[in-house]
Amino acid sequence: MKTKIKGLVSLLSIMLFTACNANSKTTHQDIAASSQVLQTTQTENSQAEIKVALLLDTSNSMDGLIDQAKAQLWEIVNELSYAKCDDENPSLKIALYEYGNDNLNADEGYLRQVIEFSDDLDEISKSLFSLTTNGGNEYCGKVVQTAINQLDWGENKKDLKMIFIAGNEPYTQGKVSYKDASKLAHNHDITVNTIFCGEYNQGISSYWKDGADLTHGDYMAINHNKATVHIASPYDDKILELNEKLNKTYVAYGQYGHSKMTMQAEQDSNAISYNKANAVSRTVSKSSRLYTNSSWDLVDAESTDDFSYDDLKQSQLPKELKGKSKEEIKAYVDKKRKEREKIQTEIKKLNTKRKAFISEKTKYNLNGLENAMITALKTQAKKKNYTWE
Repeated sequence: MKTKIKGLVSLLSIMLFTACNANSKTTHQDIAASSQVLQTTQTENSQAEIKVALLLDTSNSMDGLIDQAKAQLWEIVNELSYAKCDDENPSLKIALYEYGNDNLNADEGYLRQVIEFSDDLDEISKSLFSLTTNGGNEYCGKVVQTAINQLDWGENKKDLKMIFIAGNEPYTQGKVSYKDASKLAHNHDITVNTIFCGEYNQGISSYWKDGADLTHGDYMAINHNKATVHIASPYDDKILELNEKLNKTYVAYGQYGHSKMTMQAEQDSNAISYNKANAVSRTVSKSSRLYTNSSWDLVDAESTDDFSYDDLKQSQLPKELKGKSKEEIKAYVDKKRKEREKIQTEIKKLNTKRKAFISEKTKYNLNGLENAMITALKTQAKKKNYTWE
């Protein structure tokens, strides 16, 4: 609301400026300058976002990397949910590309945008689980350049804009120079972090470190074939019980309500297919502010600025709400919201105890991709005055 008010004030200022100069010659430069004031005011006062583009090598040797990404996604999301920027909670958007796979289009550089920037965590999880590997040519410069040009990075100076590219072939391959791609990233205030899947010095000699250095990013090397370590805790079973109750607080509506609720259950299943502790991590994510589903859930939708019960059609409603009055629907949604808030609070309390338990067990047993990304994110976030709760 504050952003809208300040934007309106700026717009009124432009109108007054134009009116006051009605008897003089108002130049195109005057109008452009005034428009820039409005654009700058809106940009500087909009909510900060953490934008992460994940570029994963899906060639034959990268099965371990893909497994790590699937298994460690939720812990990364959970860590980002504690971020603050100027006492505000930044939103999170993640994009995903795959590259280096023979199944991909050769003319496009053996790369594919799997999902554009999205805050739909279930869609992101589904996209990760859709990845398969096949031998190919890994063109790092090309995929970095493509991600910069295709994605909507925005102009907000408070945004944390980061690329994480992971692979194991020389960073120099392909027709697009990684140096040119790095320069493009730097010009757009995007930091490129490189994750070499192999021995640290080998990554340096194959220019992965140089690719990070050129944008003041972090270079990291991981053992991508190392299985993700999941630490069980005494609180896991209770958290998973609460997850089942949490799912019952969603009120699916609209064209995609049913399919989105089905996807939610599928991603629960995907998470637990790796390990119970991974499913617990996903449940913790679902209790965080970053897990929102306003496009299909009435509880989340009601809290958005553009939602109105007057706009709801009977055909959009779930079976249990058809034929109900507006007051009855509001009362039902309010009941579900209160149930959800209570469950989420319980999950957060249990997770605090779980984190303390796990921290004692993992001091010398850190997961590769997860640790590399969180370390880089926190280091670079400090430069833009981000803090962690």
